[in-house]
Amino acid sequence: MDEKTTDQSVLQRINELVGHEHQMLARESLSEEDQGRLRALQVELDQCWDLLRQRRALRTVGQDADKAQVRPPEIVEKYEQ
Repeated sequence: MDEKTTDQSVLQRINELVGHEHQMLARESLSEEDQGRLRALQVELDQCWDLLRQRRALRTVGQDADKAQVRPPEIVEKYEQ
């Protein structure tokens, strides 16, 4: 994320990533390299959603949303959907 993260900047990044994801998934086939890029994109997307949820949760309990941090893939990818 950029230096000054806001909910809007996180949502903007999510929209960008979803657009890229849809473009990749629309292809008839993906090379191994493209599959790796798609997986990395999906991990970043999960991290963005997690960051947005953290920001909203902190704000809900009266804390500073800017205390939210991007969590590592090892943590975010273990969440159940």
